Amino acid sequence: MADVAAKLAKSAKRLKDIAIIVPGAFLTFAGYSIYEGNEKFYREYVMPLTHRFFDAETAHRLGVLAAKYNIVPRKQKKPDSPILSSVVFGREFSNPVGLAAGFDKDGEGIRGLQKLGFGFIEIGSVTPNFQLGNKKPRVFRLTEDKAIINRYGFNSAGHEAVYNRLKYRETSEPDECLVGVNLGKNKSSADAINDYTQGVQKFSRVADYLVVNVSSPNTPGLRDLQGKQKLQTLLDKVIEKRDEMEVRKPLLVKIAPDLTDQDKIDIAAVVTSRKSYVNGLIISNTTVKRPAKLKSPNKTEEGGLSGQPLGDMSTKAIADMYRLTKGTIPIIGVGGVSSGEEAYRKIRSGASLVQLYTALVYEGPPVVKKIKRELEELLRRDGFNSISEAVGVDVKL
Repeated sequence: MADVAAKLAKSAKRLKDIAIIVPGAFLTFAGYSIYEGNEKFYREYVMPLTHRFFDAETAHRLGVLAAKYNIVPRKQKKPDSPILSSVVFGREFSNPVGLAAGFDKDGEGIRGLQKLGFGFIEIGSVTPNFQLGNKKPRVFRLTEDKAIINRYGFNSAGHEAVYNRLKYRETSEPDECLVGVNLGKNKSSADAINDYTQGVQKFSRVADYLVVNVSSPNTPGLRDLQGKQKLQTLLDKVIEKRDEMEVRKPLLVKIAPDLTDQDKIDIAAVVTSRKSYVNGLIISNTTVKRPAKLKSPNKTEEGGLSGQPLGDMSTKAIADMYRLTKGTIPIIGVGGVSSGEEAYRKIRSGASLVQLYTALVYEGPPVVKKIKRELEELLRRDGFNSISEAVGVDVKL
């Protein structure tokens, strides 16, 4: 009887040890995988668990805070391959993969985000004055479709608050990862031109490039500024203000994917005119269309749709604008970029650079290095020595 009791006691101790060791080992493994940026671990565990316990906007906010407090995977030791580097609108990019505007709206997490392997990050949209944006809920995951619908409505801390977070860049050494500032207008503003010219004046010394965003679907009347005459007038004034600045930064325009063929012709005419000639186009913003193939019940929510369902639409818009501008204006391609293959499609269609956002929601930060790795493989497979050699090869001018 004493032997049985001793054996039971010994077994109980083993179980207790296992109960301590196994969770501890798992937590150690999890921590290491997160720190190292393990692609599979993020895709199959970290992001699904985040979605399970947090709604879309809360998860977004936590992501920004993680970047702000440097709770991100360690910075890659290996430098980007020279085949991924390029010079676009006078700026050197170590790789063509950027973070789209909308993730870090107020410039809180720049330094953390710069460690994730991006070639550039774009903050904003930033409005002159603080505004809350639209009522919550205003962000919705379409998990089955690897997409998001948002109707944030330019929630912004305002020019002054964002500038104060960026002013260190006036005197610091240039970052390897470039920073762009995306400019928007206040919802209540009666003078859109003044809102944008204020932004140019405020951020010219701290941004590597500036973006005039006239394509968000969540600010009433904003997309009307893409019309030929209104866009011409806006860009004339914004470029005039940019040229007055002591430091003149590249100026880009972000357009919608929902444009008609005539809209595209008109925009191409404006941005290539001598007076309103811009340094680049960002194609595209989110879409108000709802493709028939969407499966998620959230597909009926109002707002802009981003992610994989936007991929083909944005790629077509890239090719159209590359053709209409005869390849003279660099394009940043956005919409459905979650793999090297999709990035490559956009590059071959006319994009010199690409941006992502929604892919982070479903795959986490390791998606950046995955896209770069796959893109390099595709470029080498097809005999290209650089990104620039592949730009627009599928488009007949």
